[in-house]
Amino acid sequence: MSCYFLEATAFAKLFVREPGTDALIKLMESVEDNRKLISASTPLEVYAAIRRRERAGGISREDAAAALEILRLESARTVQEPLNPAVLECARQLLDRRALRWPDALQLGAALVARDMFQGTEIIFVSASQHLLDAARAENLQVVNPTVTDPVAEAEPVRQAEPV
Repeated sequence: MSCYFLEATAFAKLFVREPGTDALIKLMESVEDNRKLISASTPLEVYAAIRRRERAGGISREDAAAALEILRLESARTVQEPLNPAVLECARQLLDRRALRWPDALQLGAALVARDMFQGTEIIFVSASQHLLDAARAENLQVVNPTVTDPVAEAEPVRQAEPV
């Protein structure tokens, strides 16, 4: 069984239309709620991004209010990985071995702790940040970028060719 860990740049696409929104909505409609994961910090990060876009004039006050309400509802139905000591320690270790900003290390750390917690469950890391996807791939996570390809097709396991 696979679970999808939506990093903030991906999760935000559910609330504000931008490249990758349609592909991500398609993916989320195909996945049961109990297989959607986010970091507990993600709703706050997305909230801040929506407010920042509103202040910059990128979206209207009404659209921001609607997006924030949908964010509240969607966050409540998504499994949240708490910001516990294990996540913080994992993020610290990621900062030692990868060139990440601390919020990105926190997101990836939460996904890695979720992978350890849900033994036998594949965690697929979903992000619109290529740098973060590269770091997740280096940590042996399967990754999906909703801005590049169809995430439903991309998330299917790739079969290795048999050696000749």
